Amino acid sequence: MFSIILQAGTQAAGGAAKPNPIAQFLPFILMFVILYFLIIRPQRKRQKAQQILIDNLKINDEVITNAGMIGKIVNIKKDKNTILIRVDDTTGTKIEFQRSAIAGIVNDEKPKAK
Repeated sequence: MFSIILQAGTQAAGGAAKPNPIAQFLPFILMFVILYFLIIRPQRKRQKAQQILIDNLKINDEVITNAGMIGKIVNIKKDKNTILIRVDDTTGTKIEFQRSAIAGIVNDEKPKAK
């Protein structure tokens, strides 16, 4: 199909071969459209979902960090953009993380056995 478009674009009146500018850029345009729908658009959706998750964090949420640490949010410091997480209930160990280090909220619900 592309060869037909290219051949039609190169044939001009008088026999002189002039390339069709649309036919020359068509593969690049198609590659950009495919790249947009396969890579750029899904990445933007993930970024928006992650930002909504970070904005909706509240105290006593059980979260997991990008490093894999699981704990409960004890304090949210909006001025420093950090979150204080208690990782151990017995010793009361608390660690401060950047808000952007939160990967997700841990789901306490267990799947039902069939």
